[in-house]
Amino acid sequence: MTDKLRKYVLPNIPYVFIGWAFLKLGTAYRLAAGGDFAHKFIGLGQTVGAAFADFAPGLALFDWLVGIVGAVAFRLLIYFKSKNAKKYRRDAEYGSARWGNEKDIKPFVDPKFENNMLLTATERLTMNTRPKNPANARNLNFCGIGSSGSGKTRFWLTPQLLQAHSSYVVVDPKGGVLGQVGSFLQKRGYKIKVFNSIDFSKSMHYNPLAYIKTEADILKFVNALISNTKGDGKEGDPFWTKAETLLYCALLGYIIFEGAEEDRNMNTLVDMISGMEVKEDDEDFLNAVDYMFKGLEQRKPNCFAVKQYKKYKLSSGKTAKSILISCGARLAPFDIPQLREIMSYDELELDRMGDRRTATFFCISDTDSTYNFLVALA
Repeated sequence: MTDKLRKYVLPNIPYVFIGWAFLKLGTAYRLAAGGDFAHKFIGLGQTVGAAFADFAPGLALFDWLVGIVGAVAFRLLIYFKSKNAKKYRRDAEYGSARWGNEKDIKPFVDPKFENNMLLTATERLTMNTRPKNPANARNLNFCGIGSSGSGKTRFWLTPQLLQAHSSYVVVDPKGGVLGQVGSFLQKRGYKIKVFNSIDFSKSMHYNPLAYIKTEADILKFVNALISNTKGDGKEGDPFWTKAETLLYCALLGYIIFEGAEEDRNMNTLVDMISGMEVKEDDEDFLNAVDYMFKGLEQRKPNCFAVKQYKKYKLSSGKTAKSILISCGARLAPFDIPQLREIMSYDELELDRMGDRRTATFFCISDTDSTYNFLVALA
């Protein structure tokens, strides 16, 4: 109510006095001697003093009509003048930027403290993406930049987690954040999920293939796998990367859509590649995987996996052997016993994070990036 009063009522108070002045002029005109406009106008000098001597307005309809018309005309004149006026900004020749204050951010703050993202000790931003006034909706992305030891985790990340208003995904390089807030979030009803690439014995199981549902998902996963396992250097001839992509897509298509549920994991992919023997001097040689796809082709000749495998099989024996060596080198980390156990099935349930309050912690080493690609696949 106060804002509406300030916006609509106060600016129009001056026009009440302008209307009163025109009303008094109407009274003077009405009291002036004469039968036409010219004579009455000349006689205004004799009646205007008497009209303004009494502050109270009269009851004559003519006087009120003149007052209202005069006030409205004056208001319209001011309005059109302001619309056509040049945009002068007095005392702002060097700009008007300033630091925001409590009054500026108030419309963007949720009255309930727990429903806000903390920006500073005194400033907050509501997590409600659909406030009553749509103009107050703001993007909730936040970028914080600070050197090591500047307090990014202690003074920003940890307070955000303690708000406990959303599901969280936290990359925890040292594992310290989990120790600080894990118990608190658990008491607030959160499901705590942990993937630990520093110490696999402390990690939950994670199977990236559990989230693949369509052929498009297979392509996305293969691109992510290749992008995050190419190392620091540039890839060589793109032919080999594209050939690997064909083989991965074919094998994953078979695993996802034809394999048993317990076999839909990275271990099966590694085992299939390991079992793909190639003989350079015998182009007609068929290995176990070739027979698997030959049987699948008879059942489903137009399926995604068969089409990709047939393209891979266009390569000669020598080329196919080089492709398999590249695949084996790329997937070498998945042969480690601890990693095979971790990726045998899935406990992280990343696709259910929006269904219930969940805090997922990815503990990665800040000094050794060997297994960081696993988190990038999530």
